[in-house]
Amino acid sequence: MLLRLLGTLTILGVGLSCPVVFAADAQSQTEASTPPAATSPAPGASQAPSGAAAQQGEASPSAGGATSAVGVQAPSGGKSPTETATDTPKGKLASPYQDFAKVADEGHQKFMGAGCNGCHGGGGGGGMGPPLTNQVWVYGKDDDTLFRLVALGSDGLKKQGYSRKGSENVVGPMPAMGSVVKSDDDLWKIIAWIRSVNPSSVSASAETAPPPQ
Repeated sequence: MLLRLLGTLTILGVGLSCPVVFAADAQSQTEASTPPAATSPAPGASQAPSGAAAQQGEASPSAGGATSAVGVQAPSGGKSPTETATDTPKGKLASPYQDFAKVADEGHQKFMGAGCNGCHGGGGGGGMGPPLTNQVWVYGKDDDTLFRLVALGSDGLKKQGYSRKGSENVVGPMPAMGSVVKSDDDLWKIIAWIRSVNPSSVSASAETAPPPQ
């Protein structure tokens, strides 16, 4: 009897202790899974305005005209040399640079930038195209003719009534460069440089273009 009593008490003791252990384990798991409470900002702390990151990098228009997000100036909308040569009456085109030596260096940069050296050589001495430094002017050396020849090419020039005055060993046509040279001013500076390296063209600005045929 005594042994039975001791066994019963032992079983009851184990059964009473288990719920306590299980309850302690459940409380620990609940505390571990509960996220920490969010802390409120300190009083008076400033916050960045919403959308500030999106506003960074936006370009504002400059005083000189509208710009894109990378600050590229919008086109001015002026005429191209092709349009000028097409719209201007024959004989009415004249260079604004009578003192051509002042803009000759800049004109040479425009000459090279447009790729004219590919045919006429870097110094104008010729190559695939005729030289610009000799005394032969196939269509004439006045401002009006030279502007139209470069802008419209030799075929376009002849369509406007101009004809050959001389000949060169090179028989290929002059291509139209009016869409390659960016502006009338650039083309006039290129012509100014040609005059600076060709003494035979010094009096050319006083010449007049031939009448239409």
